[in-house]
Amino acid sequence: MTIRLPDFQGGFRAYEPREEPFAAASGTPFTSRTVFSAAHVVADPFADATPDSPAAVDWDATLAFRRHLWSQGLGVAEAMDTAQRGMGLDWAGAAELIRRSAAEAKSVGGLIACGVGTDQLTGPATLAEVRAAYEEQLALVEESGAQAILMASRALAAAAKGPEDYLEVYGHLLRQATEPVILHWLGPMFDPALEGYWGSSDLDAATDTFLQVIAAHPDKVDGIKVSLLEAQREIDIRRRLPQGVRCYTGDDFNYPELIAGDEQGFSHALLGIFDPLGPLAAEAVRVLDTGDAKGFRELLDPTVELSRHLFQTPTRFYKTGVVFLAWLAGHQSHFTMVGGLQSARSLPHFARAYELADGLGLFPDPKLAEERMKNLLSLYGVTQ
Repeated sequence: MTIRLPDFQGGFRAYEPREEPFAAASGTPFTSRTVFSAAHVVADPFADATPDSPAAVDWDATLAFRRHLWSQGLGVAEAMDTAQRGMGLDWAGAAELIRRSAAEAKSVGGLIACGVGTDQLTGPATLAEVRAAYEEQLALVEESGAQAILMASRALAAAAKGPEDYLEVYGHLLRQATEPVILHWLGPMFDPALEGYWGSSDLDAATDTFLQVIAAHPDKVDGIKVSLLEAQREIDIRRRLPQGVRCYTGDDFNYPELIAGDEQGFSHALLGIFDPLGPLAAEAVRVLDTGDAKGFRELLDPTVELSRHLFQTPTRFYKTGVVFLAWLAGHQSHFTMVGGLQSARSLPHFARAYELADGLGLFPDPKLAEERMKNLLSLYGVTQ
C-alpha cells in the first residue's frame, strides 16, 4: 500500500510506508553521556483559546510524554524553547509546567532540569528588573528540586549596553544559585530577539564574554548549552571550558559528531530533536556507552536529515514539526498547538517530515501514523 504525498514542486509522489518500527532496548541509565530531551507541551484542543490568550495545556498528555522520555533513560529539559517559551507559553504556564514536571520526575526518579528566564517581563525593562525576574524564576526552579538552566533573555538583550552588563547580571545570579546551573546560549536563528547576545554580534567577542562569565564562577556552572548551529565553534568553546564544566550540545544540525567527540573531548546533549527521536537516540547512546562510537554514528547519523528538515529556516518553527510527529506517533490524540502554531509549516513540509520519520522507524504504530497522515492530507483536499 502506498500513500500519496505532496512534494515541494506542486506535484505528488507515491510513498510506501514502513511496516515495522525501530526496535529499541529497555531504558537502562546512560554511563558515558548526560542526555536531556527538551520536551514539547501538549495543548488542550477543547479549550476556547486564541493565539493571544494564555496557554491551555493538556496536563495529563504533557506529563505522559515526559514519562515516555524518562522510560527511555533520557533526562527532560523542561520549560525550554521546545515547550514554546515565549511562543505561546507564558511565565504563568511555564511555572505550572515546572512544578508539575518536577513533582513527576521525583515520583519516577527521572532526571530533570528547568528553564529560568525573564519572560514575565512584557515590556521594556531595566537591568535591575531583568535581574529580579531571573531571581523569581530561579527561586521557583530551585524550590521544585530541579536543576536550573539559565536561558538567554530577550529583556536582557534589549536592556544591556555591552558585555559588562551581562557579566554583572549573570555574576549576580551565579553567586546566589544554590546548586550548579546550566548556562544556555541560544542563537538568533532560534529567536531573532537574541541578536547580539553577550554584548556583541561578533561571535568571537561574544564567546569571550560567555567564557569570562564561566571562568569567574566555575563552581556554579555545571555546564553550558550551545545552540548556534556551528559545530566547529562549539568544539572550540568546549576546549576552552574550565575543568569540570560540561558542554551540552544544542546543535540540532551536527549532534552525532559533537556527542561522539574527538581525542580532546566530547559534548553531552540537550536537544529539541531528541523529543521525536527519543527511543532511537537513547539506543544510540547506550551503544556509545559500550565504547562503540562507530555503531553510535551508524544509528544516529541517518536522523540528521530529519532534524535539518524540522529545523530549517525559519528555525524557530521547528516546534511545529516536533508536535506533528508526536501526534503521528500516538503520544497525543490531536495536532493542535499552544498559540495555534500548527499552522506554522506547510503541507509539503509535513509530508516530508512524515516520510523521513517513518523511514527511521520512529512511529510505534506505523499504521496509525499512516491513517493520521491521510486524515491531515484529506483536510487539505488531497485524495488518495
